[in-house]
Amino acid sequence: MKQEFQDDLTPEVRVKVKKNLVYLGIFSVIMLFAGLTSAYLVSMGDTFWVKFDFPPAFYVSTALIVLSSITLEIGIRRGRKGFTKVAKTLVPVTFVLGIGFAWFQFKGYGQLFENGAHATGPILVTEGRYGDFYQLKVNGKYLDINANDYFLAGKKVTPQEKKEIADFAKQFRLADSVLPKQITGYGSKYILLYKNEELRFESGKFLVNDTTELQFTDLHRLVAFAGNLRDGRGDFFLKGEMGKDFHIFYKGKELKYIDRTLHYNGQPLEAPLQLKMNQSADTATSFLFLITFLHLLHVLATLLYMMRMTIRSFTGKLYVDDYLSVRMGAIFWHFLGALWIYLLLFLLLIH
Repeated sequence: MKQEFQDDLTPEVRVKVKKNLVYLGIFSVIMLFAGLTSAYLVSMGDTFWVKFDFPPAFYVSTALIVLSSITLEIGIRRGRKGFTKVAKTLVPVTFVLGIGFAWFQFKGYGQLFENGAHATGPILVTEGRYGDFYQLKVNGKYLDINANDYFLAGKKVTPQEKKEIADFAKQFRLADSVLPKQITGYGSKYILLYKNEELRFESGKFLVNDTTELQFTDLHRLVAFAGNLRDGRGDFFLKGEMGKDFHIFYKGKELKYIDRTLHYNGQPLEAPLQLKMNQSADTATSFLFLITFLHLLHVLATLLYMMRMTIRSFTGKLYVDDYLSVRMGAIFWHFLGALWIYLLLFLLLIH
């Protein structure tokens, strides 16, 4: 029935119908992302906002999707002029470049994860924050933390020393359920302090003042404390240096971090703002993941269509209708490329 209906249409009408369907899809996508970018801007108004550099993989993916549009357009134009071998080559090349775009998008997400940026999560470390309940001595020296930097006797620790501290902390991942019978390095190199009191480890128990055993709540705090050390966190979930690798804004003004205290307009955050900050999620990064991943889903769906066109290019069916199907797919593909460039520029300027 569908085939008979299509056969009854003139070529001009078929082109017009298919174009209208493509344009309807494009309009729907535009409305979706217009809503998301508007929500992004509105959300910045009265909350803490994190900004950081984009992962390099996103720039590579941008180059690939631009190149894919160029190859697809060349393939269609050359094919319609009778150079079917060119089309048979460049349509699959476009598909491969599209796969490359998706690959580098996922690689970009991996780079974000490595830098401590996650789709959901807080900005500040509050549970298990260093110094609230627990501290650590390394070779008799107090470990100090400021922002995301670790110091021993005023000297910044080396990456190797930080790794060794993380390895030590891994031993406490189940401390609130069962403590290890032996803790490697404890007493000889590392000493934990609870509320400024050194802990003694004996018979699989932590003792304060040599007599009082740590209870479940204390051990639960130890798990959170050790988890931050294990993951190399300091005061922020994002890695790197605040003011250099990432920035935090409130109502358009950048915050400073001095002596483990956030400053706004040159003054330490007032108590209500500090409480709000402690409870704030990283909304900016959540929006970044949502916007870019929704775009990626549209790309992946279109790639399935491009895969079908790739198969048709090898069977000779691609050019029986004057490349109508691939021309319609190309319109949407070019749109997705232009949309990605817009989103990239939007996020670069705003994020």
